[in-house]
Amino acid sequence: MDSIAIRQRLDALITSRGEDYASLSRRLGRNASYIQQFIKRGVPRRLSESDRQLLAQHFGIAEHLLGGSPADPGRALLPRPGLARAAEDYVLVPQYQLNASAGPGALPGVEVPTAAIAFQAGFIRDLSSNPPEGLAVLGVEGDSMFPTLAHGDQILVDTNDHLRLRDGIYVLRSDDALLVKRLSLNPIARRITIRSDNEAYPSWPDCDPDSITVIGRVVWVGRKLG
Repeated sequence: MDSIAIRQRLDALITSRGEDYASLSRRLGRNASYIQQFIKRGVPRRLSESDRQLLAQHFGIAEHLLGGSPADPGRALLPRPGLARAAEDYVLVPQYQLNASAGPGALPGVEVPTAAIAFQAGFIRDLSSNPPEGLAVLGVEGDSMFPTLAHGDQILVDTNDHLRLRDGIYVLRSDDALLVKRLSLNPIARRITIRSDNEAYPSWPDCDPDSITVIGRVVWVGRKLG
């Protein structure tokens, strides 16, 4: 990625947050003029790996937007040996603009993350025993899962949890649409009921599990208040 574009993006992030160069430099353990020199003079030419990860975590963006490798932008960023303790305590989970529809269905766009959200590593371990690389954050669209999920909610989806189906809320792919629905498993007949928590919307009983494509299990939801 072009160095000028990276410096301009970082400058815009700092301005939008009302922060200053010196404070951010000290957060990285650098001298007070470090960030200003990088943005204004291009010195150093590239951010170090540790500085880049800490800045991406701080601003909640994908690391490749600050010059990191775009080779695998859709995987959660794990703690790396040798980084500051603040970075080791967090996992950066990719956030997508794709909406998992809690209504009739939403057409997914290009499946490339647009940002990353930092979660405390211990919190993630409590949510799922699966490797965190399979986590993704999606937005909810529609109200068919209300009041459990509301329009605009952000859901954390464990894409590693899609084979061992059990009662719970899952993201499904239907044709070119993503749906978020509650699945109920009949343990004897091995059939699936796909439910909407909002009774105004339909449910689909007695479905063949092989007829649906499960993306992952919803393990957490975040909601904006007000």
